[in-house]
Amino acid sequence: MIRELRRVSRPGLRKYVRNEDVPKVRNGLGMAVLSTSKGVMSDREARATGVGGELLAIVY
Repeated sequence: MIRELRRVSRPGLRKYVRNEDVPKVRNGLGMAVLSTSKGVMSDREARATGVGGELLAIVY
């Protein structure tokens, strides 16, 4: 069940995160969507791959 979908990065204000700064949403119950150099991926995939990128949205 999706309770909230929040867009983080906007055309006027891009939000970039490093690989060690990828957020954990609701202690792992939610997810963050990132656009990385290796494609669009979830926060778990980005942490496992060790890449950062543009933080597009937060879903929980």
